[in-house]
Amino acid sequence: MSRKRRVFEIDMPEEPGAAPEPERFPAGKDEREHRRGPMATAINETAESTRDRARLEAQIRAENDALAQEHVRLKRAGLITDMIPLDAIDTRKLIRDRAPGADYELAELVESIRDIGLSNPIRVEPAGEGRYELIQGWRRLSAYRQLLEESGDAEKWGRIPAGIAARGEELQGLYRRMVDENLVRKDISFAEMAQLALHYAMDPMTEEHDPEKAVAILFKSAGYQKRSYIRSFIRLMESLGETLIYASEIPRALGLALSQRLDEVPGTAAAIRAELKDWDTRSIKDELDILRRYAGQGADGEAPAAPRAAAPTVPAGKARTTFQIERPQGSAKCTAANGRLEIRLPRDFTAVDRRRLEAAVRAMLESLD
Repeated sequence: MSRKRRVFEIDMPEEPGAAPEPERFPAGKDEREHRRGPMATAINETAESTRDRARLEAQIRAENDALAQEHVRLKRAGLITDMIPLDAIDTRKLIRDRAPGADYELAELVESIRDIGLSNPIRVEPAGEGRYELIQGWRRLSAYRQLLEESGDAEKWGRIPAGIAARGEELQGLYRRMVDENLVRKDISFAEMAQLALHYAMDPMTEEHDPEKAVAILFKSAGYQKRSYIRSFIRLMESLGETLIYASEIPRALGLALSQRLDEVPGTAAAIRAELKDWDTRSIKDELDILRRYAGQGADGEAPAAPRAAAPTVPAGKARTTFQIERPQGSAKCTAANGRLEIRLPRDFTAVDRRRLEAAVRAMLESLD
């Protein structure tokens, strides 16, 4: 049977004058760690881990804040693009600068989009509840809707690329954007620009209700001479806008001469309306020939005499009255002017039976007599 040897450590007294033996520590440890117990070490490691986590979280928050600010900046610039369903886009906020009627160049745009796609997205503004309001791109949106109607391919043409702008831009700024975008187009006519100034002045939500002053707001980027031409066409569109089918085809010189004739010879507008009344089959040439004749640009160079004593068919009154009526569908914006009553309401009136709509309008007009 073997015996276990026991070894005892005995602290020997130091000899007088001898240097104390240095204290030895395990490899990789220093005196501080040697003196710290296991609990203290665990606490220290936990604190360091917490500090590292806090630094990482602060860095992530800073990056997220920067990304959010960049997203807002891009959104305000209309650079955030998404595929928006066509039936989720409304076109009520702005009155377009395109005159009603056939758009002969829309077919070219439709073919271009069909062949190579849309190179420039439209621009919309969130309207709430998943809907959007069109800000820029009326013709592009119209082209997509026509492609969808022709093909029935909702997967391909049911959505359109759209830059999503932040809400809150003033209405005047939105009109200016639309105007400046279209001024670079060579095909936009003076009649269309004049019509836009008239619509802007009629909009109850805008502050300026004088169309000639609206020209200075909308066409600030245009030169003085061009703004002067637009004001002359305003006179023309106020007198004949409802009668003309091809107003956008009127050349500048003809429009200026005809506007001057309307000012100089009372009854000219009534005479032109009488000649064009119920002539729905007329061509562009037919309409322009009549306008040239009254402007003194006909073959004989003289304008036909117009009845000078002709009285206005609508008595003169207040220039314009605007008001709003709250309806279940939203706010109905009403504008009353000399010879015109306009109601703008977020509702599709084409869905109302024609006879019912006609009866309602007749009852309203009879109640005013």
